[in-house]
Amino acid sequence: MSTETRAFQAEVQQVLNLVIHSLYSNKEIFLRELVSNASDALDKLRFEAIRAPELMAGDAELRIELEYDEQARTLTIRDNGIGMTLEEVVENIGTIARSGTRRFLESLSGDARKDAQLIGQFGVGFYSAFIVADRVELRTRRAGAEAADGVLWTSDGKGEYSVETIERTARGSEIVLYLKEGEGEFAASWRLRSLVHKYSEHIAFPIRMRAEAEEGSEPKWETVNQAAALWTRPKTELKDEDYQGFFKHLAHSDGEALAWSHNKVEGGQSYTSLLYIPAKAPFDLFGGQRDERQGLKLYVKRVFIMDAAEHLLPAYLRFVRGVVDSDDLPLNVSRELLQDNKLTQQIRSAVVKRTLDLLDKLAAEQPEKFADFWREFGQVLKEGLTEDYGNRERIARLLRFASTASEGAAQTVSLQDYLGRLRPNQTAIYYITAETHLGARHSPHLEAFRGKGVEVILAADRIDEWALSYLREFEGKPFVSVAKGDVDLSSIPDAEGVAPPPTAELPEGLAERVKAVLGDKVKAVRGSARLRDSAAVLVVDQHELSLHTQRLLKQAGQAVAGGAPTLELNPAHPVVMRLAAEGDEARFAEWAQLVHEQAVLSEGGQLEDPSGFVRRLNGLLFAS
Repeated sequence: MSTETRAFQAEVQQVLNLVIHSLYSNKEIFLRELVSNASDALDKLRFEAIRAPELMAGDAELRIELEYDEQARTLTIRDNGIGMTLEEVVENIGTIARSGTRRFLESLSGDARKDAQLIGQFGVGFYSAFIVADRVELRTRRAGAEAADGVLWTSDGKGEYSVETIERTARGSEIVLYLKEGEGEFAASWRLRSLVHKYSEHIAFPIRMRAEAEEGSEPKWETVNQAAALWTRPKTELKDEDYQGFFKHLAHSDGEALAWSHNKVEGGQSYTSLLYIPAKAPFDLFGGQRDERQGLKLYVKRVFIMDAAEHLLPAYLRFVRGVVDSDDLPLNVSRELLQDNKLTQQIRSAVVKRTLDLLDKLAAEQPEKFADFWREFGQVLKEGLTEDYGNRERIARLLRFASTASEGAAQTVSLQDYLGRLRPNQTAIYYITAETHLGARHSPHLEAFRGKGVEVILAADRIDEWALSYLREFEGKPFVSVAKGDVDLSSIPDAEGVAPPPTAELPEGLAERVKAVLGDKVKAVRGSARLRDSAAVLVVDQHELSLHTQRLLKQAGQAVAGGAPTLELNPAHPVVMRLAAEGDEARFAEWAQLVHEQAVLSEGGQLEDPSGFVRRLNGLLFAS
């Protein structure tokens, strides 16, 4: 094949521009990415060699090599891994392919464009070479292919690349970076060694560089990293910085882990697990990652098999990073085998338990760190109430909510905290769902509970009502929504210094008159035992969806079953008293609709006719 010049796909060109011009604040991450790619290529070869040992023929010692030339200002990263064919080079580097480049682009906006952590998460790490290089050459040959099937790929990152077949005797890939003016530090031994130690210390393959040799003597290769799987080493040998360094390699990130658990199981089943809780959530935690979960890698006897998070962890623990290395699973394990394998199911059960144990320990011993975890991953953990019946009680103990006893949305309480503050004769855990924290905290539904000094959980996450419907009770106390059904707090004494609640009886005939005006907008009209300061509130039946959840379903385009809410009126409120005293039926109708619209707004709902509300309000305000 003669040299062929091609244009990058449009999205790839966008990535190159962003990488070259925006991610300048942390240039050194390019080496982390290229070394990680080389490690992946070695992992793939070792896995494929299980069924085809001849792929390793003649060069069984897997390794990564770094070479540099200070005078020529070049840096070479070389591996003897799986390599690529011509078609794979064009597909993986020249086009969008499966690299996730499009999602990478969509994620970069504003300050995120300077977040170098995103590069590795999207498989576009190869392009990071152009941060420091104005020209890049890739020489590669697929393991098992003929020497004449080598490939040379060259580009300056400015829109085009050239590709041709070459003679290449060695399998694997070699990337040569022609460093930009001013980037000569990356062709210096001390700099490269420090970066390997910082980012790639715990890659499970030797990273070699030529040792400094005396003049006239032959230079020798020396290994500059640990070159051993960290999880196989005794915990007594490892320091916090070792664990954090390995986490950064796993997560393709400069961020740190919040906590980790390292365990070796021996006996009827032998495996090692190293599990991490990240300090920060990935940006797509609620997007594609739920269905494309990675981060928990499966090894069998130190051979990488797959990113097997979906087999070893339930979706609500998809934030966990780490490795599981089994001595018992077959090396040729497939995804289909994993799904039905009893050993895998046992490992999964144990990994879930280890993760929940880790969170329990964090909550008990380091509550400040657990609060950080909850802010990042609390909504995801709540999904476990719906997905993991066997661990529902354990998950419930980890839940945190804002409540009327806490100050602001950031301060949260556990369900155990709540039970410790139950009022005399209180037999339920009360909660309210709303679109925002302030919407929940200021809801009219809470007025009677404040009068009784009863704490109410303020559930403002979208998942809350759905999740709590699965939990139903905690330590024998049922969950009861304050916005549903009748409220009977008569057995609970009033809070100290609070006046007794007003009567709930409406003037005779008022409920019927209001219902006649509102028609099917409301199911019924009645006096309220829950209001003390507000004029009106809307209430649904005990087993119906809250109005908040009904709105969410409608916004998602789903049909909502159920009838209209009940309108409760506060007989002691001046507006209701004015409504009852109105003798003119036309003006009464205006007042009745205004009271209903106020109730809708206090629930966080949207009015069908906002301009009509404004006209009605102004008309009544300025009426003689």
